[in-house]
Amino acid sequence: MSKINKLKNEFLEYLEIEKGRSLKTVENYDRYLKLFLEFSQIKDPQDVSDETVRQFRLWLNRRLAENGKPLKKITQNYYLIALRSFLKYLGRRGISSLAPERIELAKVGGRELELISSDELERLLNSPTGNDEKTLRDKAILELLFSTGLRVSELCNLDRDSINLSRDEFTVRGKGEKVRLVFLSDRAKEAIKDYLKKRDLSGAKSNQMADTSDALFVGLSNRGRSDRLTSRSVERIVKYHTIKSGISKKVTPHTIRHGFATDLLQNGADIRSVQIMLGHANVSTTQIYTHITDKQLRDIHKNFHDKKRP
Repeated sequence: MSKINKLKNEFLEYLEIEKGRSLKTVENYDRYLKLFLEFSQIKDPQDVSDETVRQFRLWLNRRLAENGKPLKKITQNYYLIALRSFLKYLGRRGISSLAPERIELAKVGGRELELISSDELERLLNSPTGNDEKTLRDKAILELLFSTGLRVSELCNLDRDSINLSRDEFTVRGKGEKVRLVFLSDRAKEAIKDYLKKRDLSGAKSNQMADTSDALFVGLSNRGRSDRLTSRSVERIVKYHTIKSGISKKVTPHTIRHGFATDLLQNGADIRSVQIMLGHANVSTTQIYTHITDKQLRDIHKNFHDKKRP
């Protein structure tokens, strides 16, 4: 194993153990760095140069994604961010290599939010109708996503004992193992209660579907109850109810998270509070919502624009 590959592995271990990054994040950084090392054929950290990085960026910019289109600038930046983090790690250890600040990220346009109207959101939340376990589960998932703004991975990781339904709040462990407080609406509480009551009743009636899972939300099929839902399963549930609601836009669990944030801001919540509830490390991430929720700007436009035309 080359010196730089050994250091790369130690860097990944550092991310996992000392920085507390998720296994998924570590896997992504591994993939990004592997591609750089395969392209550059570098064996020693001292061999990383401005020209090496320039050639890699040029190659990334001309590379095609799986859909046959060029890699998006934001995707290219993921590779550069991983490389820059690796170089910072080497610097902290006193290992000579390219200074990380010499790597500039590509300029990208502002993020385009996946948004649905309040009417569409209400139709989506009301889509699950029925008293069977699957329908009650779907209702609880949708209401919980909107009530808390949870990421889909955070929702899937919830255990039954994660939530005390006698209270209106609970803690969740998010990105970087950071813990934050989220809050339950009355509708979300009732939906979860109804689902768990039906789930326990169904399990009691059938040994085949005996409930042994600690997960809050579990899968269901004709063969019985399976283990906790995956992020992909929740995405399919949201897609199903999007179509059922007659919504033509693409809606994902993250779209509901956007709905949670915009609902708070439109009703007067301050940006700092919304940042904390979303679990954003930087307020700049939360500020993507402000341009669509700034009531003052809308009022100014309404009161002062186009007043001279007959």
